[in-house]
Formats: sequence, structure tokens, C-alpha cells
Amino acid sequence: MTNPSRVPVGINPSVPNAARMYDYYLGGKDNFAADREAAEKIMALGPSRDICLANRRFLGRAVRHVAGLGIDQFIDLGTGLPNQNNVHEVARTVHPDAHVLYVDYDPVVIVHGRALLAGTDANITMLGADVRKPGSILDAPETKRLIDFTRPVGVIFLGVLHCLTDREDPWDVVATFRERLAPGSALIVSHLTDDAHPEVGEAAREVYDDVDAPLIHRGREQVARMFDGFDLVEPGVTHVADWRPEVAWEKELAGSEWWYVGVGLKP
Repeated sequence: MTNPSRVPVGINPSVPNAARMYDYYLGGKDNFAADREAAEKIMALGPSRDICLANRRFLGRAVRHVAGLGIDQFIDLGTGLPNQNNVHEVARTVHPDAHVLYVDYDPVVIVHGRALLAGTDANITMLGADVRKPGSILDAPETKRLIDFTRPVGVIFLGVLHCLTDREDPWDVVATFRERLAPGSALIVSHLTDDAHPEVGEAAREVYDDVDAPLIHRGREQVARMFDGFDLVEPGVTHVADWRPEVAWEKELAGSEWWYVGVGLKP
């Protein structure tokens, strides 16, 4: 993405973007020089690629678990740039006709997401909308067509709620979705924390002062509040490597302490 002719309208490639930085951490190529420069500053502070890979692996484990409970429709909020083991790819190993709604407000993400989904069926859709305005997502025509809220739904906030300030109230955002969900629905959350490394966290937040989205580290109790109204699946809200690792190297990835993750079920 170094060719200016490939930059979507409305994008300033000189401003680092959180989704494109995440893409760079994971070894992707959908990023600009400003994204790589900011990401390298973060990577100098710790094992950022392992941290992001651990988060991505949690997504796969959580979606498989939820799909195994019978849930066959998902909303992935703040989905970010496409990577391996996307939600529809994982969910469809359990339910071949699973419905998946991807949501993001970033034009680059939307362009790439729609390109990825071009060869799939109509039961997988990319919606351009802002997670800070949950009503615009819940009431969107694409959502109403694809998601049946009278049946259980898996709602995913993977690495996005730490981009919302307290004033933007991520807890209320989650609660707005919860109120629409049928019993048996699932909430999947991963959230960055600096509980174990407060000084490094402060340095990382300074880097994100120049990025298009803030970085808000939160503690375990603050993340656990997001599951109000849900019954937590064991082992509850925990560090990412401790949430049902499937292979040994998932448990051994560096930087697990930077994430709090959890899965909850609506009673």
C-alpha cells in the first residue's frame, strides 16, 4: 500500500492507523510507512507480534467454543483488516451456513473486507459503521437481513473496546448489544491491560497519541464489568494464554499478561 493511487478516498496515509498497525504486527502488508513507524516504536517496547498473535488465536478458540454450543450467527465488531482464521472461516468449520456480520468504520478495512468476501455467499457481509454508535449497527438493514435476534448470537469485541475512552462508555456499548440478544447468546471480549507493566503501558499510550484511535489500558475489574448480565464461561476473565489453550505453544506465547479475555453467555 505504498502507491498513492491505491489509497481509498478519505484516508490520510501520514496518520498512523490502529488497524493497519495491527496488520503490520501480524506480518501483513496492508499498511503505510506511518503505520510501520508507529508500530516499530510499540514493538521496541515488547513482543508485540506475539501479543497480537495470542489475541488472534484466542479469537479462533472462542468462536469454536461458542459455535460448538449451537450458535451459528456472529457479529464481529471492529473487525480490523482480514487475516488468517477470520470469524466466518472458523465458524463454518462447525456450521457450514453460519451467518457473519463484520463491522468496522475504517475505509481501508471496509475495502479489503469487501474484497475478501466478494467470493463468498450473501450470509457473510461487511458493514461500515462505528461501534461507538451501537444503534446504527443494530438497526442497519444489513444487520436486520442477516441476524435473527430472536435466536442466540455471538457478539465479538476483539481488541476494540480499549480504543474507546471512558467518556465513550464501552460498558454501555456492550450493554446496548446485550439488551437485544436472546438467551443463549454469547459475548467474546479481548482487552489490553498494562496491569503487569504500567511504565511500558504509559510509553505505549504516548505512541498512540499520534494514532487515529486512543489506547486505553484497563484492569481486570473494569474488563469483568463488560460481562455484567452474562454468565462467564470458565476460566472467567483471564490472561489470554490461560483461556483454554489448545496447543502448547499458545500457552507459551510471550505477552499473555497484556490481554484480559473472556466469554460470557446470556442466561
